[in-house]
Amino acid sequence: MDPIVMFIKASRKKKGLSQEDLAFKAGVGIRFLRELERGKTTVQLDKVNDVLSMFGKQLGVIDKGAGDGE
Repeated sequence: MDPIVMFIKASRKKKGLSQEDLAFKAGVGIRFLRELERGKTTVQLDKVNDVLSMFGKQLGVIDKGAGDGE
């Protein structure tokens, strides 16, 4: 499972939030959040960041590592 998906699910549960609660607080639709937590690959990054912001996080560009040909 994708690390972002695992983080969001675990963080939501740790804070005692239902999917509905998190969707409302993050300003995204419940359908979007359910698809995100299922690992759907065609999600909108701005909405992912809306959800991650509830946990003080955001997506960003990071290096894949040495030897990856930049």
